[in-house]
Amino acid sequence: MGGTLHNMSIELNGIRYRWPDRPVVVVCIDGGDPAYIDQARRDGIIPNISRFIDDGFYEVADGTVPSFTCPNNMSLITGAPASVHGISGNFYLNEHDEAVVMTGPELLRSRTILATFADAGAKVVSITAKDKLRRQLGKDLDVARGNISFSSELADRCTLEENGIDRVLDLVGMAQPDMYSMDLSVFVLEAGVRLMQQRRPDLMYLSLTDYIQHKHAPGDPVANEFYRRIDDAFGRLADQGVTLALTADHGMNDKSRADGSPKVVFLQDVLDRAFGVGATRVICPITDAFVRHHGALGGFVRVWIRSEAVSAQSVMDVTAAIPGVEMALSRAQACARFELPADREADVVVVGDAGTVLGASVADHDLSQLADARLRSHGAVAEARVPFILSRPLNREYLERAARGSLKSHAIFDFAINGTA
Repeated sequence: MGGTLHNMSIELNGIRYRWPDRPVVVVCIDGGDPAYIDQARRDGIIPNISRFIDDGFYEVADGTVPSFTCPNNMSLITGAPASVHGISGNFYLNEHDEAVVMTGPELLRSRTILATFADAGAKVVSITAKDKLRRQLGKDLDVARGNISFSSELADRCTLEENGIDRVLDLVGMAQPDMYSMDLSVFVLEAGVRLMQQRRPDLMYLSLTDYIQHKHAPGDPVANEFYRRIDDAFGRLADQGVTLALTADHGMNDKSRADGSPKVVFLQDVLDRAFGVGATRVICPITDAFVRHHGALGGFVRVWIRSEAVSAQSVMDVTAAIPGVEMALSRAQACARFELPADREADVVVVGDAGTVLGASVADHDLSQLADARLRSHGAVAEARVPFILSRPLNREYLERAARGSLKSHAIFDFAINGTA
């Protein structure tokens, strides 16, 4: 259908997107720190990504802070910062003092590039590893009109009514993957390869999971095998004449001491000692159902003040003095610096350094499932640098934009659709 609509365009969040003259595939490599690309290139195990870097475009871009999965995926598919789309973590504290999961589509304040193109007549495919993202990625995407939205986590349960596709395991030729395996991500890519072959959609968005990066450092044999496998899938996608764009939602850093134990600041316990129990409440917005990844420990936490005797400045003074804390910001400072929605922000934001994770209370975190590997996690500014790779070279206008610096990962659709030569 895209071939009959080349003189059309769509506009979303101040960006006008021309109609793609070939299929555009954007892949979010969850946890895909640039260090993995650098190491894999040195090891000579990613020939396709290396070809894209050499013949297309490669830069390290700034992602959304907090450097978590939900905010960054929403930034990628809306082409906008969190201050526009409203998703600033996996959890926030609402006006009723309740910790609310931020994965509901009703919390997303922007339309998506995917749905906007689909409404204009494009055929769109959205596949994610974890089902927690599927409904937001597929917000307003009409699967009754030939569009597809599903997760590999629930691939065996897909229906035409809910997902626009059924019999996905037969399509891919793989068994239902385990949640804690590289196959959960590989399944997403293999499904993308086959759907591109069979249906050739105009836009495809593929979002992976970061279990491997949480457990395995760059150059580790398991990490190398993972990057070999995804590189092979990228090559098969690119060979179908698409524009392929690769980025990440966040990076990943080792957060362990020399003895292998997690380097954690349990901030709620610190604040309880300083101000009394109940005076503050710490929310860890990395929290999700998959505690084997990170134990709900990340580099960015939020502090809500619950006592009139405690000021934001006093909390900032206490937290900023803690070893391992990179910065403590007021609501206004955090929103201005990181482009966050003020009505969903805490009184104080605390960000860890590259080697430290932040938690609530010791009692709130089960670290027993982290014993199999050194803790690797994300959320801080240190993990907000991500790869920005295009399989095709940029035109002059977009090369000049990239050269000016401050490239944002949420511009990936803009560059892939409007900027490729």
